[in-house]
Order: sequence, then structure tokens, then C-alpha cells
Amino acid sequence: MIAATSVDESSLSYRGWRVVLACFLMAFFMFGFGLYGQGVYLAELQRAHGWPGTLVSTASTFSFLLTSVLVIFTDDLLARIGLRALILCGLSALGASTVLLALMQTPWQLYLAYALMSVGWTGMGTVVIATVLNSWFDRRRGLALSLAFNGATCGGIILVPLLLSLTGRIGFRSAMLAATIVMVVLVLPVVLGFIAWPGGASLASPGRSSGAGTAAPAQSRKALLANAAFWTMVLPIAIALLAQMGFIIHQVTFLEPLIGRANAGLAVTIMAAMAVVGRLSLGLFVDRLDPRLACAASMTSQAAALFVLLQSTNPTVLLACCAVYGFSIGNMITFPPLIIQRELGSAAFAAAMGLGTSISGVVSAFGPGIVGLVRSFTGNYTTAFAMCVLLDLVAAGIVLWRPGGGAKLAAS
Repeated sequence: MIAATSVDESSLSYRGWRVVLACFLMAFFMFGFGLYGQGVYLAELQRAHGWPGTLVSTASTFSFLLTSVLVIFTDDLLARIGLRALILCGLSALGASTVLLALMQTPWQLYLAYALMSVGWTGMGTVVIATVLNSWFDRRRGLALSLAFNGATCGGIILVPLLLSLTGRIGFRSAMLAATIVMVVLVLPVVLGFIAWPGGASLASPGRSSGAGTAAPAQSRKALLANAAFWTMVLPIAIALLAQMGFIIHQVTFLEPLIGRANAGLAVTIMAAMAVVGRLSLGLFVDRLDPRLACAASMTSQAAALFVLLQSTNPTVLLACCAVYGFSIGNMITFPPLIIQRELGSAAFAAAMGLGTSISGVVSAFGPGIVGLVRSFTGNYTTAFAMCVLLDLVAAGIVLWRPGGGAKLAAS
């Protein structure tokens, strides 16, 4: 389901831009609480309850893996309960999770909180955001996705420092409860007021409206798994995200002995800021680019940045490498929906996004562990990050392969 081509998508009065705002706020809180905030929870729960770090980090792994399973069924949930209801369920689950994190007393409550967070990811995460924006935009789809997904990075840049500051002033419990209230106050009205399918349509099973106005049959996950175009999108993204997650988690540990703790922290800030710049820059041009070529270029730039990073100990060079690396970080979740829409079509979009996000989520979850394992075997990060360079180059090569000329599963 694509927005009608007669609509002026560049006009600020176009309703789709209000949907972008709603998606930005969803991404802001979902990634802020559900991803970047987990480092805060690890420290504060250990301090408050004396729980070992392995207990909390294992709960994080459990949450990410559960999320990777649940997102597979996003298209089914959209068809059965509707878009707005699914997002409201996600918001409720995320709010319940953050409240429980503030009030918990026993370890089983930790796992319940992280399970609820997984439900939140299903209702407010990447798949739902990409699916709803795909339905509203055609010519400016890339810009809309870039703007909305910038909410994810802003969640890390703004929400996490805010949580840390509030925790220092009023305590972790009060900080989490206050942030949860702010989330509900900001997100609930825009979801109720702005989120909908274009023209009041719906994502109904077994089919939904295509751009030609006819019912396009929904694609089964079995058909997607047998489609080569799907795999040449999912596999390289998964490989690149594995390398990316491995570097991000180990970045400070690698840089601190070389440039000190303060500069290592500055490197993280620069990388996050450049992720915002990268998304905005890509969004301005990506609708006129071949998304596979742009994706390969992004992966190659990350490989080049890591390669130079391994050759230098100069603080300026290292910070510059982190900036170059960060420029492409956010775009790794922007490219899949663009490739899916062009090559697999609208009827397959939600199912392909859910299945692809699940696969890449499971694969990338092992990135930090693999990098850490290689580092422990070799005694340094040289081999581990060289492996990440190779993985990025392999991923760039795979994503350029266009089996069958990129034929769609269904007309868009």
C-alpha cells in the first residue's frame, strides 16, 4: 500500500509528515529505553540490589532474542488487531516495563520487565515504523524513514544522559517513573491523532491494496525464505550489523588505553552525532539513489574507517575514524525497507521486514560476544576489528548481487 503518486509528498501540509513525527517519538523512546538505556539499568540495578552483572546482561540477551522471535509475526498482528492497537499495546508494554524496572525487588521481575520490553519492540520498533511510513510515502520514502529513525539515535543522545542526570538528583526509581510519564504524555496523543493507514485503508489478510488499486496477495514467510533477492538483502545487513554491534560495544575498551577515558567518551558522542548527520544527509538524496549501491558504499566506508583506526594511535585520527564510522551507523536500518519496497513489493513488505529484522537481530546479537572472544584469544583488538573489516567488505559484495534482476514477489 503506497501513498498515491498524485499527492505532493514534499508539502509540509501532507499528513504523512505528521506520521513521521509520531514515528520519530516512538523510535526516540523505544530505542532510548529499550536499547541505549540498558547500560543505565545494568549499573543501577547492580547498585540497588547487589545483583551480579551477568544476571542483568543475560536478561538483556533474553530480551533481544525474544524480540527477534516476536517481530516475525508483526504482519499477522497488524492484520488481526490493526495498526493503532498494535502500537498502543507496544506503548503500554514499554511503559509497564520501565515502571517495573523502577519498582522491582526480585530477579524474576527483571525478566518479566525485559519480556514486556520485547512486546514494546514489536509494537513500536523498526518493523512497524518502516511499514507505516512505506504506506504513506513513495517519492520521499527515504527521507521519511531517515527522519523517523533519527529518533532512535536521539533517544541515545538525549534520553540516556537525562536519565543519568535525574538519577543523580532524585534517584533511579523516581527518574524512571518521571521519564515514563513524559513518554506517555508525548507519544499517546500523536499515536491517537496521527497514526493511521492512508485513506482509512487497513492491512488485512490475506491481501491488501496495491498501488494499482487491486488486491495484492500477502506473501508467506516460506515464499520469502525461498527468494534470493530477500537473502541478498538480509544476509549482508545481518553481517554488517554483527560487525557494527561488535565495534560499538567494544569501542570504549579499545580506545581508552590509547586516548584516555574522556576522549573515548568524546569518540562515542561524535559517532552518535554523526549517525544523525548521516541519516539526514542520506535522506535528502537516497530516493534518487540505488539503495543497494548506497548500502554497499556505507559498508565499505565502515570497513575503511576501521582499517585506518587499526593503523593509528593519533587521537585526532582516531576521532575522525569514529566520525566516519558513525556516519553510516544509522543507515543500516534505513536501507532494508527501501530495498524491500523496490524489489519485493508492498504486499510482501510487512512480512519481509519482520522476518528480515528477526534474522539480522539474532545474527547481530552475537557480534559483541564474537569480538570479545577473538580479543581474549589474541590478547588485543587487532584481529577482532580486522575481522569486522572483512565482514563489512563481504557484506558489501553480497548486497550488490541482484538475483533474477530484482524481480518483485508482488506488484507494488
